[in-house]
Amino acid sequence: MLKNGTYAAWFRTSLADGTGVVHVADGKLWGSDSIMTYDGTVEADGDRFSVVLTAKRHTAGHATVFGTDDLVVRLEGAWNGPIATCTGRADAVPDLAFEVTLIPSHEVPLAPEANGPAPKFDASKLPKLPRLPGDR
Repeated sequence: MLKNGTYAAWFRTSLADGTGVVHVADGKLWGSDSIMTYDGTVEADGDRFSVVLTAKRHTAGHATVFGTDDLVVRLEGAWNGPIATCTGRADAVPDLAFEVTLIPSHEVPLAPEANGPAPKFDASKLPKLPRLPGDR
């Protein structure tokens, strides 16, 4: 089942591949990569799911994995353990297969706060650089 959360996304076509970050919450999907943003819906049925999303360019740069911008993408997928895989096509480029792998991101716990005050800075304890010829 596609759970609410944040996912690392790896995607590819025969033209190129890329990575991005995807968020899923209550049937909605959104995310981005270095040049595109995504926004769409998710329908789940057990371990299977379908996605319809729009992808729009937000930054000039290299070509997209589809070779064109501003797309509607339709995907069908399934869970295999903690990882989801899906395939689909963009409406504007129907002959170009698109593959996506979603890997759940895990929260990194914050470092614990230090006990006690930080030590005072003492510049006299820093290592001394050797003098160069001509230094005063």
